[in-house]
Amino acid sequence: MSTKSIVLTGITTTGTPHLGNYVGAIRPAIEASRDHDVLPFYFLADYHALIKCQDPERVRQSTLEIAATWLALGLDTENAVFYRQSDVPEITELAWILSCVTAKGLMNRAHAYKAAVQANEESGESDPDKGVTMGLFNYPILMAADILMFNANKVPVGKDQVQHIEMARDIAGRFNHIYGEHFVLPEAQISEDTAVLCGLDGRKMSKSYDNTIPLFAPEKQLRKLIMKIKTNSLLPGEPKDPDTCALFGIYRAFATKEETAAIRRRYAEGIAWGDMKNILFEYLDDHLKAARERYDALLQAPDKIEEALQDGARKARSYSAPLIRKVRHSIGIRGLSL
Repeated sequence: MSTKSIVLTGITTTGTPHLGNYVGAIRPAIEASRDHDVLPFYFLADYHALIKCQDPERVRQSTLEIAATWLALGLDTENAVFYRQSDVPEITELAWILSCVTAKGLMNRAHAYKAAVQANEESGESDPDKGVTMGLFNYPILMAADILMFNANKVPVGKDQVQHIEMARDIAGRFNHIYGEHFVLPEAQISEDTAVLCGLDGRKMSKSYDNTIPLFAPEKQLRKLIMKIKTNSLLPGEPKDPDTCALFGIYRAFATKEETAAIRRRYAEGIAWGDMKNILFEYLDDHLKAARERYDALLQAPDKIEEALQDGARKARSYSAPLIRKVRHSIGIRGLSL
């Protein structure tokens, strides 16, 4: 097995990738996939998707679109392990095993669960657990299994996900204490300079706010959405602040330093909002055109996507099968040969 540092990232299959996903997570991950000093694991978290989405077609379509996106953008599948979570059955088996050493009190402190309980209390609901499924409650355990299954050293996450990495460490430490050393204690990898884009309404671009711009939107749709981005009432010729403008934020995330500096000067000169929207549309359309064509071609050939995912699953299971055998032996369960 590889002695490289292992970095693991999961992508929940509940929607279409948008510009914010690309600059915040997809682009850095794809660049990292070409770093041969590390072994990156990237997976489609379709079991996690079931916590929030009970629409089978949406989960299937999202899985297809996300896989096509990563492949179209040049993910190095020779170096990275790219797989669908549900194609590695050892993960869910490990999740059950880990649940047997995880204190309920630890799960009670999970942010998502506490937020659901608080929302019920604030609405006057007599049952604080109304609407809370065991999937939501046990989410951190499945996430821990995702991470510990491959003994990931680093897990790139946003600040709101750090608690889950800390929980994975706690769970791994508890298991190691009872059954001997099996798991590496993962570390959260937080990038302070990751771009956060504003959406159509000025808030953070998010599916939750329905304010996103799909990464590979067709040309006409892309233009229409960019024209809908909220701006202030300053007139052409009036100086404008680029650092508070969603248009500039998106442009800066894609453009070079020189191009960004040139547009910043045009803001000082009072660029018209219509002109800036046209500049942004033309820049994005040109920047994404080749990848969009590859993406569209992949969606028309789902067998190619499936082939890539199955190849990734075989690679993933070359790690997961030996580890689950070791875990089974340590807990006194022989099980079937894998």
